[in-house]
Amino acid sequence: MPVLQPPAASSGAIAPLNGGSSVTVEFTEENVYEFEPADLVLEDRVAGRMYTDPEIFEEEMTKIFERTWVWVAHISELPKAGAFKATHVGRQPVIVSRDRKGNIHTMLNRCRHRGATVCETRSGVVNGFTCPYHAWSYGLDGALRGIPYPEGYEGIMDKKNMGLKKLRTEQYNGMIFATFNHDIEPLEDFLGDVKMWIDRFMAQGAGYPLKVLGTHRFTFKGNWKIQLENTTDGYHFPIVHRSWMATVDSETAEMMSFMTDPSAVTHVLGNGHSVMQMVPEHSDLEADDGSEPLQPRFDGLVADLRANGVSEEEIRRLVYSMHGTGFNLNLFPNVSMSISFFRTLRPVSVDETVIEHIAIGPDGPPEIVDRVNRERMRAHENFQGPFGFGTPDDAEGWDRVQRGAVGGPELPVMVNRGSARETRTEEGWPTSHVTDESGMRAAYYKWKEMMSDD
Repeated sequence: MPVLQPPAASSGAIAPLNGGSSVTVEFTEENVYEFEPADLVLEDRVAGRMYTDPEIFEEEMTKIFERTWVWVAHISELPKAGAFKATHVGRQPVIVSRDRKGNIHTMLNRCRHRGATVCETRSGVVNGFTCPYHAWSYGLDGALRGIPYPEGYEGIMDKKNMGLKKLRTEQYNGMIFATFNHDIEPLEDFLGDVKMWIDRFMAQGAGYPLKVLGTHRFTFKGNWKIQLENTTDGYHFPIVHRSWMATVDSETAEMMSFMTDPSAVTHVLGNGHSVMQMVPEHSDLEADDGSEPLQPRFDGLVADLRANGVSEEEIRRLVYSMHGTGFNLNLFPNVSMSISFFRTLRPVSVDETVIEHIAIGPDGPPEIVDRVNRERMRAHENFQGPFGFGTPDDAEGWDRVQRGAVGGPELPVMVNRGSARETRTEEGWPTSHVTDESGMRAAYYKWKEMMSDD
């Protein structure tokens, strides 16, 4: 992706994204509905119609959510044979399961007989899946195992070809992705430079694997792309979350005061992915040299760990990781690894989106990690929980964007902040300040690419 040029002049001349001649585009109330969806993403702005047009939404479900890698689970949610999780890829219901050989499968949650769902429980451990309508039964790998009164199917149906529809499933460092597109590039190629940041995020296990501690699910009345923008939007943080900032200790408040810190930046990582480094010195937890004092509010936790015979070195790793990492990693199109939790989005309709905030913590001996994870859960509840400070404030902002988007359909949504000061790192990552909108532009360029692919 080229380094972005300064925003276009008011004449409407827009520099092309991939070379070629400049084009002139003006959204007006009369013509904004005439453009093809892919023409609605310009260099420094996108059309508000992208939030409100049901036809665009339907096209997104086909061209994006059914053609790329979509996050479906963390490996800790499938701890043993028979474990499963019911979730969605776009709007399509799927089941992610672990078979008796340890293999992970993702299958469409739809019986091959008359189309009923075969699983209505969010998670659990089973021997297989049975349709409640006519009792067709399927194995953990989706294969059709049994049909009641099979005599009527003799000679007219092969059970081998009637298993649950399978999605291609791959994982990286515990993050499980699935896709309906069996010809897509391997997951690791799709992730590219993101892999280093996933590895850094997983280091907050402090020497232990990470596990899911719990999930908070809620719905907001807005388009999914509004939330996609939010994860690498440092510009809103001290404004929207000022109430949360007023509740934390001075050390945390100082750590999160990144608005004027020139070292706080956002990197564009390719394929629509980006990472926002709010606290760069905490981006690599394994680089801790021991010089930063542990915060006094963790003194009780430190005392409990010492009382359980935990070494000073391990205490340091566990407590230093309490804040999570110092960055938000946004993976196009549906998952982010945000400081110390996972956030996923699921599009329901053009103006409705389901969000899950997934709390995580180290998975180790209970006498060591239980106290740590209780502390992590309290911190998660304070910001991400249903009665926390962060989630209600964010959701109110997202709702307001959707309500406002129906007015002035010719008025664009601006994503030009920082485009004039964007540079490249040694790795080749387009980079700008943490308050800039580089991550949003990257996601919309990927959106444009996929929506242009017929």
